[in-house]
Amino acid sequence: MYDAARVMLVGATGLVGREVIAACARRPDIALSGLARRELAMPQGARIELLLADPSHWPQAIAETRPPTLVVALGTTIKAQGGDRAKFRAVDHDLVLTCATAAKAAGTRQLILVSSVGAALSSRNFYLSVKGEVEERLAQLHFARFDILRPGLLRGKREGPPRPAERLGMLASPLVDPLLLGNLARFRSVRARDLAQVIVALVGARPDGRFIHHYPEFRRLLAR
Repeated sequence: MYDAARVMLVGATGLVGREVIAACARRPDIALSGLARRELAMPQGARIELLLADPSHWPQAIAETRPPTLVVALGTTIKAQGGDRAKFRAVDHDLVLTCATAAKAAGTRQLILVSSVGAALSSRNFYLSVKGEVEERLAQLHFARFDILRPGLLRGKREGPPRPAERLGMLASPLVDPLLLGNLARFRSVRARDLAQVIVALVGARPDGRFIHHYPEFRRLLAR
């Protein structure tokens, strides 16, 4: 198996992470390992080396694994952190940057980041400004290949407490998405399963550089 097919997944227990595990189960050319704080129910046929550890030990695990590709599908919400912006930032900014820094030091060539549509350091929305700041900080690490995925509303079955606003968005998306045309197409919702397929399609991608992908790029990648 080529070295480039070794992938480390950070955020294995989340909605996108679980779909990445399922997608890689159908790809014998990808050797997947993952970092998590807790055990998770594995999809049928899963092939993953799951490393359970406190996040403080994740940089060491990354350093020892030396993955050619690091996928970061890590994220929380401000509500999930009890409205504490500092706790949200500790996950979506600090932990993401810590893992990526360890990967860069370990020789990782490619970083694939799941961000959010609208991410911008200049955004007045705290969530989107943090996402944008993280993108900029990660770009300064100068990975040979840096893929930023900016999905709109993610559709899929999440574990954990219900998210009423997200559920309402999923119910409305079949009506709203067709109305989002042209530059607005980037705001369309996307199935977590499809986003995972996009991630898998990008593993080992060339050429080098920084690439930002929105919904239209997702569709092109899925059509290959």
